[in-house]
Amino acid sequence: MAKLYFYYSTMNAGKSTSLLQAAYNYAERGMTRILFTYLPDGAVSGEVGSRIGLRAPALGFSNETDFTRTLATLSPHCVLVDEAQFLTGEQVRQLAWVVDERYIPVMCYGLRTDFRGELFGGSAALLAWADALVEQKTICHCGRKATMVVRVGLGGRVEKEGDQVEIGGNDRYVSLCR
Repeated sequence: MAKLYFYYSTMNAGKSTSLLQAAYNYAERGMTRILFTYLPDGAVSGEVGSRIGLRAPALGFSNETDFTRTLATLSPHCVLVDEAQFLTGEQVRQLAWVVDERYIPVMCYGLRTDFRGELFGGSAALLAWADALVEQKTICHCGRKATMVVRVGLGGRVEKEGDQVEIGGNDRYVSLCR
């Protein structure tokens, strides 16, 4: 039975690595899969990449992407979505339709909260609509489970204001316990 999965965590927990491993497992069995990653500029193709160097081509999605229409003529064995926190509520419902009506499993990977501790829109919708929720864990520098992420600026200063979305990696974001 197909399900809508949401794998969530803070940064640096291995979400993209897990997605790529799942994609590899399907491919190894001769099964087709479609990968999506968030490309806000409207680009149609990109790639999912992990910090450990794994990479795979992916279709781009933006807030304008209609997953029902995009997947209407395709019949993959699964759909994998990276950066799922950037989905809209409507897109999460479209992916649920793919699961329920097309019987295709959809695995979404993303952050739960932003640097202010607020839910991302896509994450809130996935927490409400997903059939399975899987927390991927990483640790804080103190050794406890990291549940939050902070954005840092010059000199490592924690930022408490700013746009919810600002692309960056380890130079801008740090996973911490509460």
